[in-house]
Amino acid sequence: MLRFKILASALPLIVAAAFARGELLPGPRPCISIGEASVQIAELPWQAQLHVSFTSDPRAATVRVQIADSADAADFAVVDDAGSAEAGACEANAATQLVAISAARSVSAPAIYLSHDGPADYRIFVRSKTFSVRDAAALIVGANGGHRRLQAASL
Repeated sequence: MLRFKILASALPLIVAAAFARGELLPGPRPCISIGEASVQIAELPWQAQLHVSFTSDPRAATVRVQIADSADAADFAVVDDAGSAEAGACEANAATQLVAISAARSVSAPAIYLSHDGPADYRIFVRSKTFSVRDAAALIVGANGGHRRLQAASL
């Protein structure tokens, strides 16, 4: 009977630990590999090293991302209709940076403005079942530490 009471009292702690780590039901999250490191959309906001938000006001944006019409016109392209992903192409490791998309704008976090035309720091092309345009924009901005590209920032 004592063993049952110990188990019953420990079970909520085990469940809470699983939720805190965010790995109760792990699923694939958008991720890109850059050399030995990778950038991935965080499953839970408090896990992320970088938070980004999106704005519909180009004047409030700190980073502008243009949605390109073709992969050739883009700096970063996501196309996942080739069958299957390369095994181990984007595995989480100690160098993985997690990025969270925040609903509210923070002064210290990058604010991304998505558009189909106009000046842009980055150009992306997305044709994917797993990546949204917002995911791809957050990942490319996260891969660069939330900063504008140097040549675009000097304009």
